Amino acid sequence: MSDYIALYRKWRPVNFDDVCGQDAVTDVLKYEVKNGKISHAYLFCGSRGTGKTSCARILAKAVNCLHPINGNPCNECEACRSIDAGTALDVIEMDAASNNGVDNVRDMKDEIAFTPAILKYRVYIIDEVHMMSGAAFNALLKTLEEPPAYVVFILATTEFNKLPTTIVSRCQRFDFRRMTSDVIIARLMKIASAEGIELTDDGARVIARAAQGGMRDAVSLLELCAGKHTRIDEKFVAENLGIGSRDSVYSLISAVLTADYSGIYDTVRSISMASGDIAVFWQELLDAYRDMLVVKNTAEAKGYLDLTDTEYEKLRELAGNFTSRALDYHISVIRNAMADMLRAPAAKRAIAEIALTEMANPKLEKTPQALSVRVEDLERTVAMMKMGVVAIKPVGAEQPKTTDKQQPATAESVSPAAMTGGDSAKYLGWGDVVTRIGELKKSLAVQFDGSAAYRTDNHFTVYMNRFFAPRLAANDENIALLRGSIAEREGLTIQDVSVEVRSSDEKKEETATSDLDSIF
Repeated sequence: MSDYIALYRKWRPVNFDDVCGQDAVTDVLKYEVKNGKISHAYLFCGSRGTGKTSCARILAKAVNCLHPINGNPCNECEACRSIDAGTALDVIEMDAASNNGVDNVRDMKDEIAFTPAILKYRVYIIDEVHMMSGAAFNALLKTLEEPPAYVVFILATTEFNKLPTTIVSRCQRFDFRRMTSDVIIARLMKIASAEGIELTDDGARVIARAAQGGMRDAVSLLELCAGKHTRIDEKFVAENLGIGSRDSVYSLISAVLTADYSGIYDTVRSISMASGDIAVFWQELLDAYRDMLVVKNTAEAKGYLDLTDTEYEKLRELAGNFTSRALDYHISVIRNAMADMLRAPAAKRAIAEIALTEMANPKLEKTPQALSVRVEDLERTVAMMKMGVVAIKPVGAEQPKTTDKQQPATAESVSPAAMTGGDSAKYLGWGDVVTRIGELKKSLAVQFDGSAAYRTDNHFTVYMNRFFAPRLAANDENIALLRGSIAEREGLTIQDVSVEVRSSDEKKEETATSDLDSIF
């Protein structure tokens, strides 16, 4: 017979100080035990794996401990050891899922009439108490309201809304909250170090994200991944849990944005062939879209997202490619597909591929969201036509070949002759230009964060991030959009405007040189 103990049991908290992420609960319980203010009935509410049963057992030990330490059980006296071993006759754990009848409550009421056999208090821990029948609740009411002084009830539930208000009003209620990823990661790293498991920070973060705020789930997932005795990183966790890594999710979103159907079908096939659950990956995809929604709606997005710095920057870049309407359309398609997967689980792959194809091409859909995206694209195209950025091509006509004379003025093509007449001055209309670019192409506007522009007659020099400057200068379409937005702002034609894109580092060097000249 094996003596192996599952990690979540082995690392279960033994006193209140060991409980992670529930300080608001444990501080009150410690105070009550320390000062002898024990309530007759407690109600622990919260999602699974957040410490309800563990705190119930710790409280049972604390109220019966012969030598409590600052509200914590000593874990060394005979009472603590018997409760830990499960041999204490005066601590009774009941599962209301299987003991939910009125007869079970009547048996308990008969037992309550007798004083504890050994311990100071007889403690009843009733787990999943919401599963009790209506008759059982009614039978419990009077006993729960006025039990003998030596009896303590601890009720635990994951579905507080199913409890009768008459039961809730007779208990001291504590809400156990989902734990943050940082709390779970710290605990996982501690367990991994003690157990000789090689766990990376990124691997721990993926596990924490999959656990959705539950410590027990997180420790169980760690144990699952540790079975192969290898380095547990982000990729390994994703493969073993049957979920997609954030990189694969972001790659899929990029494929949808560019209508790369080969990339879309390859990703779905890879998940399917790897025995991954497409529904789980679909949840990851929905989470990524939710994250992009947060990024677009608040400047403090990073505080609300459970992402590494690299993941956040990649997500921010992706979000810049979406308008609000397009994001709303994609989310509606994902949600509808998720509902379809629940109704027809055997067709998950087909549902996913159809949904992603519709996301990549809104013309295939007739929903209001899809039509709004198409109208928005049309409005954007018309606006750029008016600027002269997009040429109006008659139906059936061939696109005329461009000549060097017709090429837009990029950073490489602008000659010094374009900067004739007048002194260069800071362009005060630059903010309006960036706003207009954002309306037409959100992903381009993001590149102008922290930028500035200077004007000499109709020549404009734009100083921007050194990473984006060469990319913008090499993109004729984006340069044309920049020229068109300036022309619209100034009441000019696009042919009248010339643009030069330079790195902001060059502006700093020019300013430093100018300062030196003024000194000497």
